[in-house]
Amino acid sequence: MHAFDILGDPVRRRILELLADGELPAGSIAGAIGAEFGISQPAVSQHLKVLRDNGFATVTIDGTRRLYAVDPGPLREIDSWLDRYRKFWINRLDALETELHRGRRES
Repeated sequence: MHAFDILGDPVRRRILELLADGELPAGSIAGAIGAEFGISQPAVSQHLKVLRDNGFATVTIDGTRRLYAVDPGPLREIDSWLDRYRKFWINRLDALETELHRGRRES
């Protein structure tokens, strides 16, 4: 599966957002995602499996708990791919910053 196929799913993106703040047990992820998207625990488990199988998440077994964390490797690959396209928005953001500074000086 291609990285953008993985991240194209809103449930998987949201799981990664949750994991960006640190390691979480599968039960906490299932509870949050289930409440937000209205999907079952087995469905959340399938999304976690896709993330794990494709290198976006790691799992550590701690007794009966499975703790998930982000694996930054595939995200770095996406960031490298995006480098080619940053020129399309960096100049605009620089121009916006200039205009914001001008506005502050005039106020």
